Amino acid sequence: MPARVRAIRATAALAAAAALCLTAPGAAHAGTSPAAAQHLTGTLADGATWIADVPAPGRWNGTLLLFSHGFGPTVAQDAPSEAARTALLAEGYALAGSSYDPNGSQWALASAERDQFATLDAVTAKIGTPRRTLSVGQSMGGLVNAQLARDGAGRIDGALGLCGLVAGGTDLDNYQLDAEYTIARLLLPGEELKLVRFDTQAEAAATADRLTAAVTAAQATPAGRARIALAAAYLNVPDWAPGKDRPAADDWQGQEEQQYAWLAQGLLSFVEGGRYAVEQSVGGNNSWNRGVDYAALLAGSPHAPRVRALYRAAGLDLGADLDDLTAGAAVTADPDAVRAAARTSSAGQGLGVPLLDVHTTADNLVPVEQENRFADRVRASGDGALLRQAYVERQGHCAFTTAETLAAVHAVERRVATGHWGAVAEPAALQQAALGLGLDGAAYVPYRPGELTVGRAASARTPRL
Repeated sequence: MPARVRAIRATAALAAAAALCLTAPGAAHAGTSPAAAQHLTGTLADGATWIADVPAPGRWNGTLLLFSHGFGPTVAQDAPSEAARTALLAEGYALAGSSYDPNGSQWALASAERDQFATLDAVTAKIGTPRRTLSVGQSMGGLVNAQLARDGAGRIDGALGLCGLVAGGTDLDNYQLDAEYTIARLLLPGEELKLVRFDTQAEAAATADRLTAAVTAAQATPAGRARIALAAAYLNVPDWAPGKDRPAADDWQGQEEQQYAWLAQGLLSFVEGGRYAVEQSVGGNNSWNRGVDYAALLAGSPHAPRVRALYRAAGLDLGADLDDLTAGAAVTADPDAVRAAARTSSAGQGLGVPLLDVHTTADNLVPVEQENRFADRVRASGDGALLRQAYVERQGHCAFTTAETLAAVHAVERRVATGHWGAVAEPAALQQAALGLGLDGAAYVPYRPGELTVGRAASARTPRL
């Protein structure tokens, strides 16, 4: 048995020592009727808390959904949204989820998988063994969910990922570094700006503010817009922003304007805050650009035609900028941090149960192209038949309707019940199922994401430094 799996299963013993409590009869979670559900809480051995909402006696359908929440405060959650929680409880699902260890970084990957399995043990000790258990994860929790799907055979039966950060922490920090570096090098020439190894959250915020100010100023000129488009290509920023019509396929200026809209809305603040949290978690800088060929990196990006067109329109020499980026790339990673991220913050090395991943097509925080990267790893492991991916045509991160979420849960449950996917996870079937719920609409579409622009080996092995 792999050491990782032994360690996870060992946490079952910890669950027995967890401090458990059940709210007084009739005390329900906010938003639910006391007659509809019981609200349970508890604390695990590492200080993580867990919650569970269980339908009233006789209304539980026998399925437990184990929810992994996204990046942010380490507070226990058991559903992707209040509306989804209410709808799932009404259908008879029991829900559970943990905070992850609250004593460390908000990038809580060092504890999340362990705490989720321990939560499963604690909750089932209270409510009994479910007929089936499905894991569900959102955003960073989608990465946790992919780990549960990899390691949870015999403990969970199927998994649903929502807007999951499934490419992992090192790919994330590497493509974000490429964009940050491009902005700093081309829009702030000669300025020494700290991009990695932040000592405090304030340092990360200061870098984000400086980069955002540089982008805002650059948007006023054709040359600046061309260079913003280059940085946005490396960041895998979608060219369709909220509240706007999708630009035409050859509307290069309109596409760049919508990428700029994402950047102007605070995207770089989220990027730098996330980097600080990842570095806290893995013990150093797990990203690098020394040795990256920025011309080759752009050549593999689906955004390359736009960048070339805007450079031509601005009268800029794209080759010169790419050569300058390549020549100046000097950031090295901390090998121990890369190894820690590979151990705690990666997925796709295999699947133990069926997994359906759902993603919006224009995700500003977790680019949809991450799904392509993840699928490559799963197929390389030999488990491609267990994976299905589906896409919702909408702008925004985790911008799913309740109907889309419930239809995806039903699809995974059907796969577990029948033993095969069939057409249940095809876009037409998901769309029909979601609309049939009569809730808040759906936009499942056939879609194939492009390649993730990251330019490092998909194996995420430690680089030569």
